[in-house]
Amino acid sequence: LGAHGIMTLNDFKSVIGDRLKGVKSIPVQLGERRAAILASSLIDAAQVVAMIILLMQGEYIYAAIIAVLIAVQLPMQKILIAAPREKAIWYNAFGTLLYVAVMMVSALGVRP
Repeated sequence: LGAHGIMTLNDFKSVIGDRLKGVKSIPVQLGERRAAILASSLIDAAQVVAMIILLMQGEYIYAAIIAVLIAVQLPMQKILIAAPREKAIWYNAFGTLLYVAVMMVSALGVRP
């Protein structure tokens, strides 16, 4: 789920070419702003699900770490949504790093 959002971010760098060649990427079909909202929502949903699973297992510290990492991403996503094509590479560098950190924390939290 989250990977779908991250892969959508990759499509922003080629929106102009996609339009010219008739490639129906998500940013072309939905528009750049709506595609950025979709990508951010998918990324957030995957992280929230991971956090909920950890909460259900009583792993409150790991869940709290994830909550903080999500909170750091939200203002970054606001910047991304305001200028998707211009900020997609920036978000891929920093926002995706935080997403991967969440998944690593999740893996530590569910280990036996």
